[in-house]
Amino acid sequence: MRKLAATAFGMIALGLVAGCQARPLYSTGSNTESAAASVSISEADSRVEQRVRNELVFLLGGGRGEPADAAYNMEMNVRSRATGVLLRSSDDVARAGRIVMTADYNLALAESGETLRSGRRQVVALVDFPTQEFAKLRAIRDAENRAARELAELISADVAAALAQR
Repeated sequence: MRKLAATAFGMIALGLVAGCQARPLYSTGSNTESAAASVSISEADSRVEQRVRNELVFLLGGGRGEPADAAYNMEMNVRSRATGVLLRSSDDVARAGRIVMTADYNLALAESGETLRSGRRQVVALVDFPTQEFAKLRAIRDAENRAARELAELISADVAAALAQR
């Protein structure tokens, strides 16, 4: 009786596992890569938004650039702010800080305007503030570039997941 029960349990477990639909996002046979390459991204209004846009164009297009005839449009708005977090008690000057970069995006079909995915992503990049003003500005810019790269990776993963569901 135990053998029969164990065999029945094993067959049921195999049946459940056989119904599993998990597969790699960029697996062969899926058109996620070609669909991602046909995403057009809105023009940028600021330097940090342009950095995120450039990274996204590279990631989504696989290094091929922007599509000539896009099947999908993505509207994107990126904001960045720098804040000091460690204050020196003697003169109340920040010695370290963080760059908080936030992106709101909306992925839609080009022909109908139907929204496929919209969302907000936020990343934080830490930065040390040197005493020289130019070095401080350069450190902030480098942190913004790091944050833009990370933000683009998060958004491209969201876009790939949305396109894989189609």
